[in-house]
Amino acid sequence: MKTSHLKPRLMMGMLVIGCTPVAGIAQQSATDYPSRPIRFIVPYPPGGITDILARALGQKLTARWGQQVVIDNRAGASGNIGTGIAARAPADGYTLLFGNSSTHGVNPALFSSVPYDAVRDFAPITLVAHVSNVLLVSASMTVQSVKELIAMAKAKPGALTFASNSVGSSNHLAGELLKTMAGIDIVHVPYKGAVAASIDLIAGRVSMMFDNITTAVPNIKAGKLRGLATTGAKRSDVLPELPTMSESGLPGFEVTGWWGVFVPAGTPKPIISKLNAGIADSLKLPDMREYLKAQGADPEGDTPEHFAIYVQSELRKWAKVVKDSGAKVD
Repeated sequence: MKTSHLKPRLMMGMLVIGCTPVAGIAQQSATDYPSRPIRFIVPYPPGGITDILARALGQKLTARWGQQVVIDNRAGASGNIGTGIAARAPADGYTLLFGNSSTHGVNPALFSSVPYDAVRDFAPITLVAHVSNVLLVSASMTVQSVKELIAMAKAKPGALTFASNSVGSSNHLAGELLKTMAGIDIVHVPYKGAVAASIDLIAGRVSMMFDNITTAVPNIKAGKLRGLATTGAKRSDVLPELPTMSESGLPGFEVTGWWGVFVPAGTPKPIISKLNAGIADSLKLPDMREYLKAQGADPEGDTPEHFAIYVQSELRKWAKVVKDSGAKVD
């Protein structure tokens, strides 16, 4: 009888003893982290805005921790290939992903299948930065506001066109969102790149387009295009004279390109906390903020919990837009 009473206690003691070293190892790994170079996967080619921002952040983390943050460009399939590689990496904090509004917003709805689950396969670290788009029309067009543009579109169903840099891009889906929210019939004209689309917009061969604020500003300043509104939650510091789409009669209209850091799901929470603190502190540095602003991006830095909520809201929003528009790339 005594033996039978002792067995559960003995077994419980063995479990406690067995768990203690594991907890200790996890804590030690977080304390020593990082003790070797970190791979920072960028799911796009070198030279683009995603790559540029990742390298700037990687340099700050390298200086902070004394361990090299190595950029690993894994381009292809609109970011899906590199994101899939990151999802399958060891959950030890030594593989980071620089995801964005495509990999963790649009792509899961736009593609018939992607090699990852944007929520289940990743632990969010922090939102790094976002950039607004601008609704543009040719300078020769008579409309001066979003309300006037909508009124013209309603008066001439199917007559107005909107350009984008490609099918499924944020610029394309911003146009689809405008159609849905404003209840207008405008025709999508996809191009191979924003430059070609801008040339035809300037020439008046298309009626309007949404473009990245960074590339739109030179054409606005030169008087070649007219900006009607920006697509962020608040007015842009770069074009403060322009109202937001929400201020222009479409409350809740928000389309921003954004970037954030993720790690594979299962990464220890102490390492997630250390990554979050390191990145957030780096984003507060004056030179880093100035650099991001020069790229047309607004620096962020939030908690993993808040970032997770934001990602899920983006997934829901773009799933609806894609469904309503019927946009697909495969």
